[in-house]
Amino acid sequence: MTVLSITTKSPYALLALTELGRTGGDQPVPIAELARRRDIPVQFLEQLFAVLRRAGLLRSQRGVKGGYLFAREPRTITVLEVVELLDGPVGRDAKGIFAAAAGAARDVLAGTTIQDVVDREVRDAGVAMYYI
Repeated sequence: MTVLSITTKSPYALLALTELGRTGGDQPVPIAELARRRDIPVQFLEQLFAVLRRAGLLRSQRGVKGGYLFAREPRTITVLEVVELLDGPVGRDAKGIFAAAAGAARDVLAGTTIQDVVDREVRDAGVAMYYI
């Protein structure tokens, strides 16, 4: 029985998407750059971004100035959508109290967008800088 199964795929993808949200704007960011900045194996990130591109969350641009951009606004992409694309339905076979826990996790993930994660990271970095 699977209660909550989130592999390293989703956290790594979320890190890279957050970096893309912080630095990308309307210019493509090379996947190697995203991987380097967040210390993610580039081949692994390529696999994850391929899934997200096929699902319509990202778009890629080839060539010298190539890289990845969001295909949709980060404020319209939920963390749940990313997790379920990469790791499957959250709490799919959970029963009883575990189903309730999975439901709570789904609610948090569904109520949080990529833009929320970017904003939280920027805010937390600002707080950390303030106290240095």
